[in-house]
Amino acid sequence: MKTTPLILTIALAATIASAPAQENKQPDQAKLEAMTARFAPTEITADVSQLSPNDRKVLAKLVEASQIIDGIFLRQSWAGNPSMLLDLAGHDSPEDRARLHYFILNRGPWSNLDHNAPFVLGAPPKPEGAGFYPLNATKAEIEAWIKSLPAPEQERAKGFFTVVRRQADKKLTLVPYNIEYEGELTRAAALLREAARAASEPTLQGFLTTRAEAFLSNDYYQSDVAWMELKGAIEPTIGPYEVYEDEWFNYKASFESFITVQDEAESAKLEKFSGQLQDIENHLPIDPKYRNPKLGALSPMVVANEIFCAGDANHGVQTAAFNLPNDERVTREKGSKRVMLKNVQDAKFAKTLVPISKIVLSADDQKDLSFDAFFTHIVVHELMHGLGPHDVTVNGRKSTVREELKDTYSALEEAKADISALFAIQYMIDKGVLPKSLERPLYTTYLASSFRTIRFGTSEAHGRGMVVQVNYLLDHGAFVSKPDGTFAVSMDKIKAGVEGLTREIMTLQAEGNYEKAKALLPHPGSIKPEVERALDKMGGVPVDIEPKFTTAEQLVRENP
Repeated sequence: MKTTPLILTIALAATIASAPAQENKQPDQAKLEAMTARFAPTEITADVSQLSPNDRKVLAKLVEASQIIDGIFLRQSWAGNPSMLLDLAGHDSPEDRARLHYFILNRGPWSNLDHNAPFVLGAPPKPEGAGFYPLNATKAEIEAWIKSLPAPEQERAKGFFTVVRRQADKKLTLVPYNIEYEGELTRAAALLREAARAASEPTLQGFLTTRAEAFLSNDYYQSDVAWMELKGAIEPTIGPYEVYEDEWFNYKASFESFITVQDEAESAKLEKFSGQLQDIENHLPIDPKYRNPKLGALSPMVVANEIFCAGDANHGVQTAAFNLPNDERVTREKGSKRVMLKNVQDAKFAKTLVPISKIVLSADDQKDLSFDAFFTHIVVHELMHGLGPHDVTVNGRKSTVREELKDTYSALEEAKADISALFAIQYMIDKGVLPKSLERPLYTTYLASSFRTIRFGTSEAHGRGMVVQVNYLLDHGAFVSKPDGTFAVSMDKIKAGVEGLTREIMTLQAEGNYEKAKALLPHPGSIKPEVERALDKMGGVPVDIEPKFTTAEQLVRENP
């Protein structure tokens, strides 16, 4: 979308707290344009020609609500973001426009692909606690304060939907999201209600109505359940979900939005996977006591085409699929829903993975690159987020993997989903659910795609988790580095490597072993030299896409 709606959203935002700044060098116009060029401009379109006028109005209102979500996410990332955005928008030189463009692409003054290096003069280092904690607080202070609270208040402090603020007397206090972001959420709730009135599908009406109520009450349980039960062509996801921005504890959920329409034909093909979940869980390569004997009953899988995304879903690298909700109460009782964004995946494969394969694979292996394998791995990656350890017992105390692994959780959870997806697909191939012909393309495409993911950066959960996998598979001979700079899969060793790493990650998750988790994750310089050399050859290859939401713009114009 154009930058104007985002700027208008921020102009209406609540009062912004100030943040200490540090001096840093600004990249010039040429450097900024080179940094931006790592994202290939891509039109994101979807066929909405068969939708009724009312359904098209629903989508338009959801896009408008999502623009408000963008503004909330800016505040959540850093309190200084909105005022810095307005300042950048007030200058009009070519270099200023280039800086504004890159700021909007990253949703902040830190380059996601460059270890969050600042590119705006006066921007501080990216706060690891984002905007969820006081700027002058330390991680140790917050941790000690949380431990001092009564048990019910500790749960709220560790919960998804509160921020920690410092009062006038310097004491810390909890503020629920519906108070912290009251102005924005009130406007977003009104747009959701307007969309609900236009909707004809009862489950969509139910979700939009209950999610509007959740924005104002801060209780998201009922609307998460309603989201799980959505039917019909329109598939919206809007609210606080992912915890990546809270790098201190992975406690706090960032607002995001995906406005999509279902691809019914592709969704029908995925139904066969739903019936395999319990069997895969029962055969995970971990101690049987760590397996879940009864997964949630409702585990829908949806293929959709994206109309618009916002907030945590639209900064830097674009999401190709997601598995939600993250609330353990809902996943324990209802399972989770996997949504695959097919038009986004198509764009990523064509614009990033195909050119990468020409660098890291031999000419002979390039013939095994397969969109079907790429798509299947993404599908099963999302499926595997719902399998394996979630609720755990540590020293007799009931807890969750997220709570115990803290800042290591997101990267290891992404690594788990990646590597165990390979295990699960191989299991289904061996069982005859998937064809044997998928096997070689699966591993070859995964090898090429691992370089695509590492390029996201080791400060980002997916990139950091992928370094864990590549290092492990190289160390165990499952990936082989050749003298000519290309890489290959050892078909004799890849299955054992996949099983071994799946076991290692899931076991430390089940144990809630924070020290083992820290030891497994990459540290500075942990990318192997042969991998670095291959990455250095990819300067001209886009890292990801920069979406232009063509269909969304059309819908908003039609429904002012």
